[in-house]
Amino acid sequence: MRLKEFLSVRGIEFVSVNVLEDPAGLAELQSLGARSVPVLSRGSKFIFGQSTREIVAFLGLEEKSGPELSPAELYARLDRFMSAANGLLPLMPPEKLHVHVPGRPRSYRALAFHLFRVVAAFLDAERGTTLVQAAFREEPAPDADMASVAAYGASVQERFRNWWTQGDTGAARLLSTYYGPQTLHELLERTTWHSGQHVRQWMMLLEREGVSHERPLVDADFARLPMPRNVWDG
Repeated sequence: MRLKEFLSVRGIEFVSVNVLEDPAGLAELQSLGARSVPVLSRGSKFIFGQSTREIVAFLGLEEKSGPELSPAELYARLDRFMSAANGLLPLMPPEKLHVHVPGRPRSYRALAFHLFRVVAAFLDAERGTTLVQAAFREEPAPDADMASVAAYGASVQERFRNWWTQGDTGAARLLSTYYGPQTLHELLERTTWHSGQHVRQWMMLLEREGVSHERPLVDADFARLPMPRNVWDG
């Protein structure tokens, strides 16, 4: 769930600032010392808006936070999301890969790569590499076709499966991220819904381009994950 949605459903009043379009908003962000968004601020104090647990603590809310699904359930969901993606990616007509997704300067090609890149970034983090935002901005080759992106996805999925069966899956283990230390359980949940949201978007893009397909994912596949309500922001 995005920060705006998190606050809205709890009836918390807030002021949203678009730092890309508002110079004053950007100046305010810089005055806080923050270098990325989303950020939740109150006076001179701020936190990054990626961790539900930290948002709840920052706002002094008396509610349970943290993943609803166990690590094993998250593993199964994310593995399913990647399998669905690898079946769906080749269905996109090649001449459409340069088209931008709604509301963002990101091509269909880049989105397809990104939904696997977030999983690779998680795997790097669990091996000791600090998760940085730049990892999410990496893109495929400008002429990459969906077969090559799907092959990349298959390699990420194999690596994910090997980690689950042979690696350190301790849920309480702390991993280093750009928004502070997170437990493996928390980062796995965020990775799961993040990738799943993009597969959800890909299904809609196929339909937008007139490509019929048997939807491999339904609402139940996203249940108990902090998914954004909307397929696209806005």
